[in-house]
Amino acid sequence: MKLIFAILLTAFTSVSFAQNIDKIVDAKEVSRIEHVLASDEMQGRKTFTSAIDKAADFIAAEFEKSGLQYFDGLAGYRQTFSLKKATTISASGNLDGKAIPAENIIAITTAVDLYINEDSAFKMAVIDGTSNLFREAYRILKSNQKYVVWVNTAHQKNFDQLKRFSRESFEEKAPVIFVLTNENPTAFHFEIKSNITTPSLTNVIGVLPGKSKKDEYVIFSAHYDHLGIGKPDATGDSIYNGANDDAAGTTAVIMLADYFGKMRSNERTLIFATFTGEEIGGFGSQYFSKQIDPAKVVAMFNIEMIGTQSKWGSNSAYITGYEKSDFGKILQSNLKGSDFHFEPDPYPEQNLFYRSDNATLAALGVPAHTISTSKMDNEPNYHKQSDEVKTLDMENMARIITAIAISSKTIVSGKDTPVRIEKRD
Repeated sequence: MKLIFAILLTAFTSVSFAQNIDKIVDAKEVSRIEHVLASDEMQGRKTFTSAIDKAADFIAAEFEKSGLQYFDGLAGYRQTFSLKKATTISASGNLDGKAIPAENIIAITTAVDLYINEDSAFKMAVIDGTSNLFREAYRILKSNQKYVVWVNTAHQKNFDQLKRFSRESFEEKAPVIFVLTNENPTAFHFEIKSNITTPSLTNVIGVLPGKSKKDEYVIFSAHYDHLGIGKPDATGDSIYNGANDDAAGTTAVIMLADYFGKMRSNERTLIFATFTGEEIGGFGSQYFSKQIDPAKVVAMFNIEMIGTQSKWGSNSAYITGYEKSDFGKILQSNLKGSDFHFEPDPYPEQNLFYRSDNATLAALGVPAHTISTSKMDNEPNYHKQSDEVKTLDMENMARIITAIAISSKTIVSGKDTPVRIEKRD
């Protein structure tokens, strides 16, 4: 590990930027933070639970130790907001006069009472047996129009997972009713009753003001929520610790805050953001994006699952949306002479660029990318109880965090500005 740091340090004309980095970012510190965030005491850091508040307290305390300031007039490191959250109480319906089982009806709605029949002003859609269920469901929901969707029974195995498209929202949303059936009825009726609550969520954010370019922002981010507690696996473990997803990214943000906090050489303002609600729809990053002027954000380094080695082995990571801006080329240029290399996303079919917390700002034109090492075609502990600290490579994580810090050098200093991403409707 000392060798890679020595190589990295000799690669830069501005040695001061990287001085003492191996004393600040090391495997021992990675392990300390990871063991706290991914401990059983955190109970899987599920959104809307008291356990996630413990993680928020820990992150805030680390930001305070690094001397970070508060974001945008907040009274502390917590950025708290509320959502409308709907829980289905009952669902019933019939197709051409024949009753349909409640488990074959999924309503994505924020309404207390929903009554629908063939005369209601709802559009009709069909997801046939050969279509991609989740891609089609996402497209329909994104339209924010009222729909009844007939889902072919070929999707019965995955139908219940449509609930993950969430009944949480910042505002009223057009309801969408998914019905598992092969029928194409001329008459139908559905009645759905829901309980609506407005629970609060919390992002944890710290700021290191810039010197000459205070109004230009560079964001380092990750999500700190995970899946909580579920049914025990074969070993009897019921806690989804989320050591890699995404305590690893959160650890990186905390360590980068400490590093830059000690260096105090940033010309641009640095924002260190740990988001909540990624696992239920990215609500933390969505809310944050509404509170900041995207025109002022020069770049976003979102960090997601860097605890295991990439498909290329150690000293490597990939950048989602690599081809959408010159962000990756700038980072790699700053690592010239080192053994570390960034690669384009090797899993383009999984659409990772728009599946993480960089997505909202990227859609607004910000060069916002996610850095990861997760082998998405073969990551054995992904979303499992076995995603624990013992499965992570601490030495390699420290090298990745070091590489992120050094590769950001010319963006942090104001020398380089990545080109903007084409906005997405």
